[in-house]
Amino acid sequence: MDTKESYAVVTGASQGLGKAFAENLAKKHINVILVSLPDQNLEELSKELEDTYAIKSHYYEVDLSVKENVMKLTEWINASFNIHMLINNAGIGGTKKFTEATPDYINTILQVNVTATSLITHQLLPNLLRQPKAFILNVSSMAAFSPIGFKTVYPASKTFIHSFSRGLHEELKDTNVFVSVVNPGAMKTNTDVCKRIEKQGFMGRLTLLDPDNVASYCIRQLFKKDSVIMVNPISWLVMKILPIWIKLPLMTQAIKREIEA
Repeated sequence: MDTKESYAVVTGASQGLGKAFAENLAKKHINVILVSLPDQNLEELSKELEDTYAIKSHYYEVDLSVKENVMKLTEWINASFNIHMLINNAGIGGTKKFTEATPDYINTILQVNVTATSLITHQLLPNLLRQPKAFILNVSSMAAFSPIGFKTVYPASKTFIHSFSRGLHEELKDTNVFVSVVNPGAMKTNTDVCKRIEKQGFMGRLTLLDPDNVASYCIRQLFKKDSVIMVNPISWLVMKILPIWIKLPLMTQAIKREIEA
C-alpha cells in the first residue's frame, strides 16, 4: 500500500501504548498524525519520529473530553490530510469508590472513552472510505468482559468500545475499511502504573504487558485483518472460563487491595 501521501491518526499518542503505536507505524514508514493532551511533549515526539524514520509527522494537542474540541480536530484532519488508518487509543481509566467519584470524574471517562471514540470515528470515516484500503483499530480492554467494583464506569465504557467495534466491523465488511478491536490488559506504561498493578497480587503481575510488544502485535494482526485482537491469552482464558459470579468478586477484591495499598 502506497502511504507516501497518506497518514495514520493515533490518539493518546504521547505515552504508553499510543506512543508505541506511533513508533511502530513510523518504523514501517507510515506517516502519522499524533493527538494528545497539551503539555505532553508531543511536538518533541513528532520531530523525533520525523528525524529518526524519515516520515512525515504532524501533531494536535487537545482535550478530547470536550465535544467541540473533537469536532475541530476532525475538521482539521479532514481539511488537511488523506488518512488510511485510525487508531482510537485515547482513554481514561480510574480506580475509585463510586460514592467518592465527582460528576466531572465520571463525565470525563465517558466523554473520552465513549463519546470521543465514536465521534472521531464517525467524522473521519468518509475520509477513510475514500482511500483504496483503510483500517480502524479501537483500543478496548480485558475489563470489557467483566464488571468490576471500584472501577464501575471504566469497564462499562470499554464494553461499549468492544460492542461498537464489532458492530461497525460488520457494517463496513463490504467496504474498503477494515475495523478491529484490541482488548489488552494492564500495561507497563510508567513506574506508577507498574507499582499499582503489582499491588493487585499475583494475577496483576502475571498479566502485566509491555506496550511496545502490544503495539507491534496489534499492527501485525490488523494488517492480517484480525477483527478481535487478543494480546494476552492467559487473561482472555480466565475471562472466558470463569463465570461472572466468580470473576466479579475476584477482580473487585484485586482492585480493593490496590486502593487499600
